[in-house]
Amino acid sequence: MTTALDLAALATTAFGLVAAAVVLAAAGRLLPAVAVLLDFLTAAGLLRLAGDPSWSTIAAAAAVIAVRRLAVAGLRAPRPG
Repeated sequence: MTTALDLAALATTAFGLVAAAVVLAAAGRLLPAVAVLLDFLTAAGLLRLAGDPSWSTIAAAAAVIAVRRLAVAGLRAPRPG
């Protein structure tokens, strides 16, 4: 059964893909686009947790947050050369 929160999470994911594509086209760099996508995926995961929290949704949200933190650390790291 699909709930309104599931549809909102799906829409958030779709908007995240579009926003990431726009950032990639505008900035021409992959890491900022990935960071934007991961922010939207984090929001989608939190929306899913608001509906019917299960261990799989908790694990998925935690994994997205962990990857997001790594990507942000990569964005802040100094570039060689």
